[in-house]
Amino acid sequence: MNSYHANPKVWLKFVVAAVVLVISFFAVLSMGAAELTVGDVYACVFATCADSLTETLIWQIRLPRVIVGALCGAGLAVAGAVLQNTTRNPLAEPYLFGVVSGAGLGATIVTVVFEQASAVYLPIAAFLGAILAIFIVMAVAVVGKHSRKIESLLLAGVAVSFMLSALSQFILYMGDPFAANRVMFWLMGSLARVEMAHLYWIVPVLLTGLGLVMLFHRQLDAILLGDESAATLGINVTLVRVILLMVCAAITATIVAYCGGIGFVGLMIPHIVRRLFASTSLILVCGSAFIGAIFMLWVDVLARTAVDGQEIPIGVITSIIGSLFFLTLMHKKV
Repeated sequence: MNSYHANPKVWLKFVVAAVVLVISFFAVLSMGAAELTVGDVYACVFATCADSLTETLIWQIRLPRVIVGALCGAGLAVAGAVLQNTTRNPLAEPYLFGVVSGAGLGATIVTVVFEQASAVYLPIAAFLGAILAIFIVMAVAVVGKHSRKIESLLLAGVAVSFMLSALSQFILYMGDPFAANRVMFWLMGSLARVEMAHLYWIVPVLLTGLGLVMLFHRQLDAILLGDESAATLGINVTLVRVILLMVCAAITATIVAYCGGIGFVGLMIPHIVRRLFASTSLILVCGSAFIGAIFMLWVDVLARTAVDGQEIPIGVITSIIGSLFFLTLMHKKV
């Protein structure tokens, strides 16, 4: 399991990915309705802004969005990579817990009950709804004679997702006709509402999750060989799997609470990283963080600039790209 130490080409690829991420960071900050040069952005970030308008544009509008967007892409990609290795299912992705539907339900209830719900209560309600979905999925998956089969977790996630979506639709149908517009954010995904203060929640959860994944990366490699093989190595497969699943769930629920449902990132990026880097868990997780962050930065630019005077939900763009990606992948394997 020390293969990631032996290939210097892998580390060169990480250096290239880091450089691309830094370049993307400054390039994305310069793009938008008000065009800026990369030099203007660099001077404003590390020295003095040219004027107060540029300072407001970068520090209060674009910089929070770019940082949160990068962390969102990295978190979803890492969660997807861990879930795919943990479940040994290449189609597993962060939203298998039904967190988007759960977040939508939480936001729907608060929006309908409290019509003037503040920007503080909506993310909290979305987070609690996502946690509720995770709890239901885990409870359903571990009860019964098939509780040891990982397929039960995937099926439970699909069932819970449909159930919570139906509840949200019923509440919206019976409630305020305009409430659906306020809940659409959590259903389609967007970075339009993110603030720098959101980093106080996102960063600790993401760093803690990454730390735990790094801690268990050898056990995760062993699980890839099969539960029986991992058990012969003295690994408590059930305990490790539950810990890693809960880590992925916490990362996903936190991201959904502030960025909404952005699909296909956790499903698509790990496949790309396996082709570019390697499938060893540690390399896969680190590569997914870099590529996921880069991907989300440029998708956000597309969402902001594709249509003049209007912003496209990020979840729509990632779903289109992800669908085309997997259709191409299936065509090549046929």
